Amino acid sequence: MTTPTPDIRRTLLAAILLGIGFMAAIDEVIFHQLLVWHHFVESDSTVAAIVSDGVLHTLELVLLVTGGALMLRLHETHRHAPGYRGPGFLLGMGGFQVFDGIIDHKVLGLHQVRYVDNLWLYDLAWNGFGLALIAVGYVLLTRAKRGQALSQRT
Repeated sequence: MTTPTPDIRRTLLAAILLGIGFMAAIDEVIFHQLLVWHHFVESDSTVAAIVSDGVLHTLELVLLVTGGALMLRLHETHRHAPGYRGPGFLLGMGGFQVFDGIIDHKVLGLHQVRYVDNLWLYDLAWNGFGLALIAVGYVLLTRAKRGQALSQRT
């Protein structure tokens, strides 16, 4: 009986989807619901703003379920690639954060992090945190490619 070949690409994809969904959930719960700093799409209509949050929540759940199903399938078939789950998860989280901070906040103007006078401090923290996640994910990915990830040790 042959051992299945680890599927690095699908392991990374599943982990990235989980990371995006997880960070979207953190954004939704903490910044939209608990702190009420913003909605996904700011609007003069409270109903429209809350519906936009529901759309974000739906997309987040789709990503979490899809990423989870892909990861479970990889584990069932023994094709998950050790060392690649963590980097993919962090890259997904950071990618969502930076995309949200640059595209949603600045390019599309859907909302800001928080509506205050010194917005640049919030933007700096928001995007800086996302870039830090991407940097750590990249370092871990590099280690995995060299076979030096903790989960690759035998």
